[in-house]
Amino acid sequence: MDHIREMNNPIPQVPVFFMKPDTSLIRNNNPFFYPEFTNDLQYELEVVVKINKLGRNISEKFAHRYYNEIGLGVDFTARDLQRICKDKGMPWEMAKAFDGSAPISDFVPKAQFENLNNLQFKLEKNDTIVQNGNTKDMVFKFDQIIAYVSKFVTLRTGDLIFTGTPVGVGPVKIGDRLKAYMGDNLMLDFFIK
Repeated sequence: MDHIREMNNPIPQVPVFFMKPDTSLIRNNNPFFYPEFTNDLQYELEVVVKINKLGRNISEKFAHRYYNEIGLGVDFTARDLQRICKDKGMPWEMAKAFDGSAPISDFVPKAQFENLNNLQFKLEKNDTIVQNGNTKDMVFKFDQIIAYVSKFVTLRTGDLIFTGTPVGVGPVKIGDRLKAYMGDNLMLDFFIK
């Protein structure tokens, strides 16, 4: 909710979703290379669920069966391009789905967490905390998101769903170092080049 307010967006009645191709993914803490087409690249840390079996039109009460691992990811956004897209009523993919726009951590079994609806996660930029979130503050919970998306898109094994970001999104520049934690566990640690 705080991120919605920070972006001056209306509160959504249903989840808003968009697609990122597999070329968006950066794994193994490889560096992110700042693209030439934007002057306002911003980070958005998100919890990511990893789909573990094929499903469509999934009922919310069964959605928990469709993932058994979670991780963290950064949804990089070319905010200047996103503003243009929003103003013109265009899709956001050029601002969100470009190559390398989705660094992701390794995934861990969800069973190791006592309560998925009360997970603390944070992002540090150059050793300063810039985002500090908890899944209890999500507008839509994991199972709601999975059920909703599966009405439109068949979910396949290995698909990743980024689940929304807390307040504190902001810009990065070349030379910045981003570190993301789930609880006290360091999950991501990479540089902007």
